[in-house]
Amino acid sequence: MRHTISIWRTLAAGLAGGIAFVLGTFVTFRLLGGSRLGAEGLLFDPDTQHPKVITVWKELEPLPRILENPLIILGGILAFGIGYAFVYRSIAPAWTTGLHSRAWRLGLIVWLGTVFAELMGPFNVLHQPVNLSVVAWAMWAVCAFAEAYALVFVLDRGLSKGREQGERGPAHRSTAAESNA
Repeated sequence: MRHTISIWRTLAAGLAGGIAFVLGTFVTFRLLGGSRLGAEGLLFDPDTQHPKVITVWKELEPLPRILENPLIILGGILAFGIGYAFVYRSIAPAWTTGLHSRAWRLGLIVWLGTVFAELMGPFNVLHQPVNLSVVAWAMWAVCAFAEAYALVFVLDRGLSKGREQGERGPAHRSTAAESNA
């Protein structure tokens, strides 16, 4: 018997992942990084950050949307969380089971997207120093893995119990030994 995951569960997992990502950005970029107006933090210290980054983020009008109208960006992050839930749902059957194994794989996928954007934006266009880019990449890792753990936990919750009772859930990966048995 094949266990199917409902659309509603996928949406809930995506929202949980998106909320975890938002919380991760709040702790890392806002509180530690200093991305809010009037704050310096790790990423906006004028002694270490390129002036172009600070100017674009905090002075040049129009300011980034996350500062002027954060609900638009937060909604976009939730939408990405839902998108990642559907991606995960489609590729999870090929992955071995286990929260940590799956969350690390999904977290790496999410993190690669954020690091690419950081590489092309702040590092490339705004000339952010390499050491601060590495700090930002680490902050993105916190966000990406928070999202992945929340999403995988919600989407895979209870599936291992079904497998223990002989059902094959979407997380089941058959091996050649199993098919020969």
